[in-house]
Amino acid sequence: MDPNTTLTGLAGVITSASPLVFAAIGETLGERAGVINLSLNGTIILTAMAGFAAAVVTKSIALGFIAGMLVGGFIALIIALASITLRQSQVAVGFVLTLMTASLAYFLGAPYVGVNGPFLRAVDIPLLSQIPIIGTLFFSTDILTYISYVAIIFAWFWIYRTRPGLILQGIGERPEAAFARGSNVNRLRYIYTFLAGMLAGLAGADFSLNVKSGWNGTISGLDGFGWIALAITIFGGWNPLRAAFGAYLFAFLQWLGLVLQPMLPGIPSQVLQVAPFPLMILTLLLVNIGDTEWVKRMLAALPTPTRRLATRLIRSLSAKPPKGLGVPFEQE
Repeated sequence: MDPNTTLTGLAGVITSASPLVFAAIGETLGERAGVINLSLNGTIILTAMAGFAAAVVTKSIALGFIAGMLVGGFIALIIALASITLRQSQVAVGFVLTLMTASLAYFLGAPYVGVNGPFLRAVDIPLLSQIPIIGTLFFSTDILTYISYVAIIFAWFWIYRTRPGLILQGIGERPEAAFARGSNVNRLRYIYTFLAGMLAGLAGADFSLNVKSGWNGTISGLDGFGWIALAITIFGGWNPLRAAFGAYLFAFLQWLGLVLQPMLPGIPSQVLQVAPFPLMILTLLLVNIGDTEWVKRMLAALPTPTRRLATRLIRSLSAKPPKGLGVPFEQE
């Protein structure tokens, strides 16, 4: 493959990963606070439709993104109300909402199927875009991708380097202790759940106004991305940097499937198109197998150098969810 073509393709990988970056970072913040948003798949589909429809009606791409974020935030508030105030199962409520929002998107979005609408255009960053290779990869793309870079760094800094971030970790890990120290656990959970929903809404609008540019109903190709964002959150160990890496890895695997298709004519195109999904599931499995007995027995049978290397790899991938994740907290 021509080097310039490869470079352009890799730049497209970074751009196409930006919606997953937003969704995974939002879900990381929400789950750090103790709330799982299983409606993420339906939220992304509905906000993609809502963002595109709003942009078409208002002829403003900015209002399209705002509409997507507000719809995503509203759905997240339903999750928060049901799980925090009414103490219902977050899993059950989220699963019902993801089915309902997806169906609602296809129903309400029917008039906008195939309609031409606005979309983001690439904006080069002066000087930085002229850097060989790096400039083409990272600094010759659209504004939402640039914002995703900032979101990754800011989310990591917020969680691990600020006092509010320590409080966030506390309300997810030990809400009782956080409450005893004066934190309003449920109010903060509402705030972070709403923020996570808005970022999911931004991800949906980013798909329809940037990455996929338009709304095509059930053939828009968005179904499944919410589940992948949830998997990336777990793969990332509830760390924004690792979650962003997972998003880029998934986008890279999708691009690789397209690249390999002409080279492997004997393999049906559908196999390569869906290959990233089981590969992400396999990677997710590696995150959670470190403490199992059968893995420990297998490692014990390996030569010492190999065992040490495998142990380091498994430990670097392993992650445990916040202890208060999905558990309602009753403030007294």
